[in-house]
Amino acid sequence: MSAFETFHLQAATVRVMPDRPLLIVDADEVLLRFVDGFDQFLRQRGLFLDLSSYRLHGNVKWLDTGAAALDVEVTSLLDEFRSELDSLKAVDGAPEILSGLGSLLDIVVLSNITPEQAQPRLRNLAALGFDFPLLVNAGAKGPAVKALARRAGEPVFFVDDIPQHLASAAEVAPDVFRIHLVGDERLRGLLPPCADAHLRADTWREADAFIRRHLAVEL
Repeated sequence: MSAFETFHLQAATVRVMPDRPLLIVDADEVLLRFVDGFDQFLRQRGLFLDLSSYRLHGNVKWLDTGAAALDVEVTSLLDEFRSELDSLKAVDGAPEILSGLGSLLDIVVLSNITPEQAQPRLRNLAALGFDFPLLVNAGAKGPAVKALARRAGEPVFFVDDIPQHLASAAEVAPDVFRIHLVGDERLRGLLPPCADAHLRADTWREADAFIRRHLAVEL
């Protein structure tokens, strides 16, 4: 069965090889341009995303007045948008880089979505060539990273755009190499370097070089 035909609710069911390194990657703003897709979705409804801070609530505004939408309205819009997560574009370089790394290590996508959102997400990933297992998560990602890493070979890498998830992994899985990568260039300046990351990567090319260096693979 192809990886994109199913998803996982527990790390224990994800197939990883004990003799192969592992790359765990977030989806939104690491593989997929979530903010760009959400902004397009909003503009079709008379709103836009004001990227003044790294958050959604408070930054969704009406095009005609510039007033911020209510938090409850933003939550409803997010739920509607996330119900069909199958049209997001890839972060620059991600398909090519992960395709090249696929022969060197196992790759797992770790995404904070609901089970109901998993099938559209799988369709989106598959359409972009990301044929990797999808692990659905809720809350901090450290425990899932730890559970995957304990069954994999070494080294293990974890890539995310949210500092809290990198901090969570640092706390419970300190031996995992942590990469802070923000795919949308408009968002990168809104977050300072993450103290819990081994690398702040502005591009997938930078992340690729770091991973290959630690895999001792010649570029």
